[in-house]
Amino acid sequence: MAEAGYLQRWYHQHRLWAVLAVLAAVTIAVGSLLPASEMPSTLPWDKFNHFVGYAGLAGLVGLSGLLLWRTFIVVVLYGIGIEYLQLLVPGRTGGDGMDIFANTLGALAAVLLLAALRRYRLR
Repeated sequence: MAEAGYLQRWYHQHRLWAVLAVLAAVTIAVGSLLPASEMPSTLPWDKFNHFVGYAGLAGLVGLSGLLLWRTFIVVVLYGIGIEYLQLLVPGRTGGDGMDIFANTLGALAAVLLLAALRRYRLR
């Protein structure tokens, strides 16, 4: 079971995951808070991008050692906060319920995946 040992070593790198989570959060904030004039004219798969971005963020936060239920709450609240901060950005509309829903589903998917990994592979 060399694979399990390898996964466990990576899994227990909490500081690394925390640094990557902060970088992911900053990247999401910068991309989400660009003025409309600096945004690409079209973004394909918008809701999928939200799902993937927040799944990645939740995965990194969860790997950093935060309890998974707290991870979910923190990431969802972060996504809601970013959505409403967009209201202050020139040319942007914020508070999009479908974006918040996609963010929430992404965070949930990551938390459930981590819970399954913890239960079945990374004890």
